[in-house]
Amino acid sequence: MQLVLDGISKRMGAQWWLHDMGMELHSGAVTVLLGATQAGKTSLMRIMAGLDAPTHGRVLVDGQDVTGVPVRERNVAMVYQQFINYPSLTVAQNIASPLRLRGEKNIDARVQELAERLHIEMFLTRLPSELSGGQQQRVALARALAKNAPLLLLDEPLVNLDYKLREELREELSQLFSASDSTVVYATTEPGEALLLGGYTAVLKEGRLLQYGPTAEVFHEPNSIDVARAFSDPPMNFIAAAPVQGGLRMPDGSLLEKDMALSGEALTLGLRASSLRFDARDGDLALAGVVELAEISGSDTFVHVTSAWGPFVAQITGVIHLDIGNRVTLHFSPDHLFVFGADGKLLAAPVRKKGA
Repeated sequence: MQLVLDGISKRMGAQWWLHDMGMELHSGAVTVLLGATQAGKTSLMRIMAGLDAPTHGRVLVDGQDVTGVPVRERNVAMVYQQFINYPSLTVAQNIASPLRLRGEKNIDARVQELAERLHIEMFLTRLPSELSGGQQQRVALARALAKNAPLLLLDEPLVNLDYKLREELREELSQLFSASDSTVVYATTEPGEALLLGGYTAVLKEGRLLQYGPTAEVFHEPNSIDVARAFSDPPMNFIAAAPVQGGLRMPDGSLLEKDMALSGEALTLGLRASSLRFDARDGDLALAGVVELAEISGSDTFVHVTSAWGPFVAQITGVIHLDIGNRVTLHFSPDHLFVFGADGKLLAAPVRKKGA
């Protein structure tokens, strides 16, 4: 199914929630809507589904204008942050409901398959009210997948699940999507989900589309500081710099030698937290600092450091215990630096390795 958004905008009262948004989604692929809370992800998905009509613009499905056509007249499946199930039906009956409507065969086997993938096979005979919130959300996901609609919309479907289950289901969903012919739109605030799901990513901020393209391309070549900030977790480190003969003048007055044709009075350098290390390698630059905070996230440690170049966050693999006030030296390759102009637009990105 080919879905095109043509100049979509949405106003609620005196506020514009979406601003002149145009996007041609790739048929049969996953498109991730990535952005912070109130970026416009849910508003856009409701218009895609036919739950709301845009103030301006058109929604085209396979070349046909369906703007304003209500959701009941469209073949769409949608999963919200807040799960919705039929309370009087068992888990198995909930999952089977779209299969029965289509008159499919082998319903029990299909229900069992989806339940096992979403780790709810032991609850098939229970009612939704007997399940936890995370379990009910997985039932809603299974029912939406069973519908096998040409357009599948998922609005932060894993947000209410615990960390371990979220990690498992991300991989399961990626496999389910790749085996499906549906055009999938998946909204999230987490860059890691976009990278795992692959496909295409649209970065939104305050109701505006900042960048849309293949996920790897948007990640490696963010067209602006706003996109780089949204597509980095933890957020990208930014450093003020000024172009001078031979390189860049850094905040502490030192010269960073960089062979680039740069001009202008102000530049911003970007460095991902994962590019910083404690161990030095050939060609690395060293940056001394003082630990402000060390927080453990999964199998990584996020080390917050103040330095002569400003505050930094380093993402260090492993669980590391550091006391506040410890002096540390971080190392990074200058080849990992992004360069943004005074207008925030990307001027140069690190050279990607083949296959990255």
